[in-house]
Amino acid sequence: MTAMENLDKATSRYRKTEADHHSARDAAVEAVVEALRAGERPTDVTNRSPFTAAYVRRIARDNGIEPAKRGPKAKGSV
Repeated sequence: MTAMENLDKATSRYRKTEADHHSARDAAVEAVVEALRAGERPTDVTNRSPFTAAYVRRIARDNGIEPAKRGPKAKGSV
């Protein structure tokens, strides 16, 4: 196989796996949204997803999911 044929093969494989990666990412985003809408804690969603906490928050905002209200402080807390 020539160097250019090798390059063509590698480029083709790259483009296919890139499309697969985008598809898998979209599915993961949909699953994050579903879990958040189901009332799962963002921390738990983040821990089980491939995304950072900041990105999970962004996904939530982009999909109209409001942040949870802060609960009451424990007695004696400042």
